[in-house]
Amino acid sequence: MVLIAPSILSADFARLKDEVAMLEKAGADMIHLDVMDGHFVPNLTFGAPIVKSLRGYTKLPFDVHLMVSNPMMLIEDFVSAGANIITIHAESVTHLDGALAQIKSFGVKTGVALNPATDEETIKYVLEKIDLVLVMSVNPGFGGQNFISSTLEKIERVKKMIKGRDIILEVDGGINALTAPQCVAAGADVLVAGTAVFKGGDYQKNIEALR
Repeated sequence: MVLIAPSILSADFARLKDEVAMLEKAGADMIHLDVMDGHFVPNLTFGAPIVKSLRGYTKLPFDVHLMVSNPMMLIEDFVSAGANIITIHAESVTHLDGALAQIKSFGVKTGVALNPATDEETIKYVLEKIDLVLVMSVNPGFGGQNFISSTLEKIERVKKMIKGRDIILEVDGGINALTAPQCVAAGADVLVAGTAVFKGGDYQKNIEALR
């Protein structure tokens, strides 16, 4: 069964601790935390202190997605804040192999995100250091965007690339009841969803609809 990772980017920021607790009760499998710096992407969200403040309100894994220009400067802070998975963008670092090794040294799982126009061959030689590949199906920076259908073929190619390895394939962007089954058919293990989970307030119903 596909796992659902709600993105709190679409949550009510005035009551985040209640939101993460409600997501766990509703059947979410992990919490996706979109960290944006206003430089690598045009939006600005939150930092490690917010993640740390939420850690005590849910037992779900924290899937921290760093959409920032200098991710390695922030790794230790997010590990200390309670991150279980730290995903960096392949486009944001010069030495991807070294960056992944550094994340591993902190004892957390590593993820690599690929923007829609980034070739999956970028990760070919670092697969042994990767626990999760995140295929972006929208251009990162804002929630509520439309799914880029050409990324379905990319998901399929990444699935073939990681076959036989203990690597999770995650898809983020434009996930809804229509695109979710398409992503699963292409090989996705985890779906990140914001708007589709939070709309209407019935989180359990929305999560079940994505499955």
